[in-house]
Amino acid sequence: MGDAVLEIPVEVLLFITAAISLLFLILVIVLWAKLNKLRRNYKSMLNGTGSLNVEQILMELQEKGNILQENDSRNEQQIQAIRRDMSTMKSHIGIHRYNAFAETGSDLSFSVAILDEQQTGVVLSGIHGRDETYVYAKPIEQGQSKYALSPEEKEAISRSVPKR
Repeated sequence: MGDAVLEIPVEVLLFITAAISLLFLILVIVLWAKLNKLRRNYKSMLNGTGSLNVEQILMELQEKGNILQENDSRNEQQIQAIRRDMSTMKSHIGIHRYNAFAETGSDLSFSVAILDEQQTGVVLSGIHGRDETYVYAKPIEQGQSKYALSPEEKEAISRSVPKR
């Protein structure tokens, strides 16, 4: 009773073993073919024999990166030059209108300050009288002039200073 072993004929065992071996052989052949195909694609990609050459693409990307760096450097230099030029541009303008003579009754006289960032430039004053108008120009350096400035000219200079 204890020695009941399942007895399978040897021919059946050989057939099952052969079938499993054949199945594994087919699987190995399929995997081998896929591996060879991947290997060929990999080699052609690295060597450039196919439509995609990784080495060439990397070289082109590096060249484009170098060109972009050169352009960036050139642009930065141009921006710095523009900033230097802008600091000396007479772009700060202040205008003050006033009545120079009590008898005329309107604000036809004026002072215009045209300065750069360092408050260097010119102040123009037009004094309007009943019969004539006189125009004066005074050079300004760092907000000061070697000529006496009227309160109206000083006001025009202070109005030209940008509010920050």
